[in-house]
Amino acid sequence: MKKPLERSSVSDQERQHWLGNRKKGIGGSDAACILGLNPWKTNVQLWKEKTGQEEPEDISDKSVVIYGKQAEEHLRHLFELDFPQYKVEYDEFKMFHNTDNPFIFATLDGWLTAADGRKGVLEIKTTEIMNSRQWRKWNDNNIPDNYYIQVLHQLLATGYDFAVLKAQIKYRKGDDMSLTTRHYFIEREEVKDDIELLQEKEIEFWDMVQKRMEPPLLLPSI
Repeated sequence: MKKPLERSSVSDQERQHWLGNRKKGIGGSDAACILGLNPWKTNVQLWKEKTGQEEPEDISDKSVVIYGKQAEEHLRHLFELDFPQYKVEYDEFKMFHNTDNPFIFATLDGWLTAADGRKGVLEIKTTEIMNSRQWRKWNDNNIPDNYYIQVLHQLLATGYDFAVLKAQIKYRKGDDMSLTTRHYFIEREEVKDDIELLQEKEIEFWDMVQKRMEPPLLLPSI
């Protein structure tokens, strides 16, 4: 009898399959790059990755990525406790594809079902504030552009009715550390125009990938 695969081996296979599929379309972490609103990667860098000219940087061993990945599970459970009116589901490798443009996909931190049957996206972010300029991006109940664009993309990919961004913001001052948790509720109908604009830009970008036409460089404002 063939020995069944161990769970770690299965997970490795699933992850490799998932990583392969990511190269075949536009995911949530790509969306802000396309608009020139990602502080860490330009739209041209993303285009080179999607056309196979460059390999994406492996950031899985970075401390902030490890922290975010490990904290995500606990923050998802806390969301369930704080908002029992939602059914929360999660699958690490499940990919949602836009009905009309399947190359637009999303892997979610969770998806929600409200009591009335409406469907929603759960996005979880952990971030550490290092200076006052970073704080300003969260002022007046705002969401940093790159996070907002990612949520729009997930609504675009899933077709869902709403999204909730759960953000854990960490701040250190000397030996003291403080944490604040915020929840942002976004209704699809209220951001419909932004979703349509993002869809237009993503279709345009993917067409350039298919035709191997390098896009003009876009840089985020400082």
